[in-house]
Amino acid sequence: MSVSLSTAQIEIIPCKVCGDKSSGVHYGVITCEGCKGFFRRSQSSVVNYQCPRSKACLVDRVNRNRCQYCRLQKCLRLGMSRDDLESRKT
Repeated sequence: MSVSLSTAQIEIIPCKVCGDKSSGVHYGVITCEGCKGFFRRSQSSVVNYQCPRSKACLVDRVNRNRCQYCRLQKCLRLGMSRDDLESRKT
């Protein structure tokens, strides 16, 4: 079942990754521009992020840039899809 959300509805739903103001559905998840760009960059190059802590860092609007590993894992856990990234290249 597909649910269609208007732009106005999306703007009141916070980014599922960090809680900041969302800008739309990106790679299958409602996200902000920051998380959209982070996910795109993380998938466009060969990266091997490491968590300097216990792989359980808080990913919110204030702390989202502190641990790239935990931010990427949260993106993937929420359903952001590499397949959506590939389909945009064609």
